[in-house]
Amino acid sequence: MARMAVSVLAILLASCALAAASFDDEFDITWGDGRGKITNNGQLLTLGLDKVSGSGFQSKHEYLFGKIDMQLKLVPGNSAGTVTAYYLSSQGPTHDEIDFEFLGNVTGEPYTLHTNVFTQGQGQREQQFRLWFDPTNDFHTYSILWNPKHIIFMVDDMPIRDFKNLEGKGIAFPKNQPMRLYSSLWNADDWATQGGRIKTDWSHAPFSASYRGFKADACVVTVGGRPRCGASVGTEVAPGTGAAGEWYNQELDLTRQQRMRWVQSNYMIYNYCTDPKRVAKGVPAECSM
Repeated sequence: MARMAVSVLAILLASCALAAASFDDEFDITWGDGRGKITNNGQLLTLGLDKVSGSGFQSKHEYLFGKIDMQLKLVPGNSAGTVTAYYLSSQGPTHDEIDFEFLGNVTGEPYTLHTNVFTQGQGQREQQFRLWFDPTNDFHTYSILWNPKHIIFMVDDMPIRDFKNLEGKGIAFPKNQPMRLYSSLWNADDWATQGGRIKTDWSHAPFSASYRGFKADACVVTVGGRPRCGASVGTEVAPGTGAAGEWYNQELDLTRQQRMRWVQSNYMIYNYCTDPKRVAKGVPAECSM
């Protein structure tokens, strides 16, 4: 009977881990003077941008490894000049960071999905993609799987990038600095669309991006600074039952590696490892491994 009770508890905890968390409980809107809003009983968050200001939010928790899922619906229509950023980051000059950025475009032209990884303050590891759907028509899930061996970027569970831990080859990997989740909608028309040639058309303002379905199966950093694994954000784990999920040791199997290569072959439009300007100066070490 006791064993059955433990099994039931485990099932309940797993169910909690899969439930979307409330934005009211998990995030603070940190800037934008009312342009960021949480509605639908905490299940929907919207960010706004006009000529005066954009807006943004950050997680209440810090994470040290985890699988983070968020559903986004991006700015529709003429989004040129706008950037919707969704990323994990620590603080300070030697910060670590894991980036999704969505670069807007003129009506009828596709968004650019920009990804980057910073380690100890060093970035410039950009890979950019087109998406195989219109990200403004509906919500789509953008995921970061961060464990001690891999950082895997996913779109609707399709892997698009795998940044591997190559510390044994002298390449830094984010593993010691807890990170918060941030997102913002802001004007970057000096560079975001066609290298800054296309500027934001403010006649289409206010611009808006929407968020729902946040899930974090992660190691959450507690008040004492120690990571607590095994609980989805917003849930409590009974004493002695907490353990990191399958994501902690997850890597891409052969099938998912093939899917990632398919995305990269068909939808990648920029790779820092093959940029002729960078190749001439010497590519980063991980590019040759």
